Amino acid sequence: MEKIKLEILGLSPSQSQSGSFALVLGEEYGNRRLPIIIGMFEAQAIAIEIEKIVPNRPMTHDLFKQFAEKFKFTVREIVISDLREGIFFARVVCFDGVRETVVDARPSDAIAIGIRFNVPIFTYEAVLSEAGITTSPADEDEDQQELVEKTTRQPRAFGEQLKDMTADELQKMLDEALGNEEYERAAKIRDEISKRN
Repeated sequence: MEKIKLEILGLSPSQSQSGSFALVLGEEYGNRRLPIIIGMFEAQAIAIEIEKIVPNRPMTHDLFKQFAEKFKFTVREIVISDLREGIFFARVVCFDGVRETVVDARPSDAIAIGIRFNVPIFTYEAVLSEAGITTSPADEDEDQQELVEKTTRQPRAFGEQLKDMTADELQKMLDEALGNEEYERAAKIRDEISKRN
């Protein structure tokens, strides 16, 4: 499957989800944008590295880099690999000089790690087709905040789907999400359960 290279275009507070940030990735040689809503701590980890701010103590992603250096492996690339029920999935592709290993990650963590290793970020056509937003030359004249907000409309299919489920079905999905360490998905399910109680 052919990969499409992405670059980080913007990171700003999301008006649609309180406490979240909109990370907008852009197709390298195209006009499609891939918006991803991320948490505050992940946004901070990305912003600190972009701005080349050195914290007093290493953050989690800096620790990952130090760990990699000590054990003599590196990161080759980050791939936003899938989009299922409104949730993005990513992979960190690592190399130890002999073999390549792929590690599953949330896109926000994968990107925070990737920028520390200065490696490219990729996605696939299927992901970009489903969640990407095409911008026109006129959009380039828009205020950056307006452009970020315009491109961060996330699919609501998963949330709508949850409304139609029974309490037992929701509990089963929650247990499964926690077992698979899909914490963003689990949070959405938990929120739906809380609304009903």
